[in-house]
Amino acid sequence: MKVAVVILNWNGKGFLEKFLPSLFNSLPSYAELIVADNASTDGSRQAVNNEKIQWIQLDKNYGFTGGYNRAFEKLDGYKYYVLLNSDIEITEGWLETLTDFMEKHPEVSACQPKILSYANKDHFEYAGAAGGFIDRWGFPLCRGRILSCIEEDKGQYDSPIQCFWASGACMVVRSDVWRRLGGLDEEFFAHMEEIDFCWRASLAGGQIWCVPQSKVYHVGGGTLPNNSPRKLYFNYRNNLLMLWKNLPAKHKNGKIFLRKCIDGLSAVCYIFQGRFSYFKSVFKAHRDYRKLKAKVTVTPNEKGALPYGMLPYSIIRKFFTGHRKYSQL
Repeated sequence: MKVAVVILNWNGKGFLEKFLPSLFNSLPSYAELIVADNASTDGSRQAVNNEKIQWIQLDKNYGFTGGYNRAFEKLDGYKYYVLLNSDIEITEGWLETLTDFMEKHPEVSACQPKILSYANKDHFEYAGAAGGFIDRWGFPLCRGRILSCIEEDKGQYDSPIQCFWASGACMVVRSDVWRRLGGLDEEFFAHMEEIDFCWRASLAGGQIWCVPQSKVYHVGGGTLPNNSPRKLYFNYRNNLLMLWKNLPAKHKNGKIFLRKCIDGLSAVCYIFQGRFSYFKSVFKAHRDYRKLKAKVTVTPNEKGALPYGMLPYSIIRKFFTGHRKYSQL
């Protein structure tokens, strides 16, 4: 068994210097560490002073999607690929726990560890927490994170669970599944691409799991802060693209129309809050979604079924009626 642990870097010199040495020293013998660089300009290459760490230099910034696709195209002979953010602090046995789980469960296409906050280590981290789901309108949520409400980790979600999506911040995926699905959809560029990938993997017959016995700590917001209008733009645009690609035909138009209405209401709220750049992000996201929907490949869904892990209610309604924890849903 060979495992490729790939960090996709773009101007993350500080994170590489901080986290790469301990990551390299912790890897089991069957794993190799590779850094794929999206044409950084901050001297990142000089920060990796270790000849045993493979460096893949890309000619421009291809985003999260294009960067990983091009990196994995160059890697042969690996059973598992690991997508790992540069701003992750690992813990002892994190990788062995995940690969052991994959070895014992061939029906699982991808899995993630429990992801905790680097800044507040007894709390979950926004991007993935203890396993991802989506609600009936496509809004993501996690065990340990409902919208903006992040829970303290008290061991309440320490059981492995089949979920809807695994976080791209730290995800193990079978290389044959990756290649069969064509990797990440490059029209997404960044944000929600891993949810789209996991949805496609599920439609292809695989399962997605969270294995909390493995845990890592994530800084988060290393490339785009959570309150960035640009990040908001990608999330709104890509969420619509994901729904268009993967929903069964009989659910597609109705769900997307209602999702657009919800987006419109949020845009109005941004105006009343004086956050005009956020309003523009929603407007631009919807405009660009209309342009891009013809470019993406619609995933075959012959059974017409909604996926495992798509919850049958609105998480926004749940949130504003007092359901702020996953255990309360």
